[in-house]
Amino acid sequence: MGLISAEDREYLQKEFEQMPHPVRLVLFTQEHECQFCRETRQIVEELASLSDKVQAEILDFVADGERARELGVDKVPAIAIMRDGEPVDYGIRYYGIPSGYEFSSLVEDILMVGRGDSGLQEATRKALAELKEPVHIQVFVTPTCPYCPRAVHMAHQMAFESPLVKADMVEAMEFPHLAIRYDVMGVPRTVINEETHIEGAVPEPVMLQALLEAVGQKQG
Repeated sequence: MGLISAEDREYLQKEFEQMPHPVRLVLFTQEHECQFCRETRQIVEELASLSDKVQAEILDFVADGERARELGVDKVPAIAIMRDGEPVDYGIRYYGIPSGYEFSSLVEDILMVGRGDSGLQEATRKALAELKEPVHIQVFVTPTCPYCPRAVHMAHQMAFESPLVKADMVEAMEFPHLAIRYDVMGVPRTVINEETHIEGAVPEPVMLQALLEAVGQKQG
């Protein structure tokens, strides 16, 4: 039985076909050792079945360890969303199953990469273009959080816009050791470069300011 409804399939087929750029979903899995790897693989394969503009690359976390290290993937399930054809890695990562409300984040990110536009405000684009230091954003979520997709997509928009930004969705219940490490008491909780924390889904200028402060830069 499919995980994507017939109504959603029809909508997504139309949206994917309009994308000017092909998208590759790179999934790292280890199905015998990972609680939600099987379901995550089904989501990725169902999305890829909707259009030839979306390709699925299924890799084993252990057997394809060199590829995982190349992409900085250190846990599973993991999805990297990339431009296909002439491969471009935007540093967009999903750690944990993108189910519930997070399925909408995954769809938004596919469309963003396929359209080739982050959708960010011009002031944000300019500030990100002036970044001088690398930024790592982790957004902790749960599938039942209605506010989490906004925080996740914004982090991924910033990763799409700047090669210095890497952004992860982290499903807190699947990676409890990370939730404990970063003191996640509620979601979404965004961690920037290990030390800067944001509670809740915040407006774009607030997120940008926190990012710049994390690397000691001011908006020009």
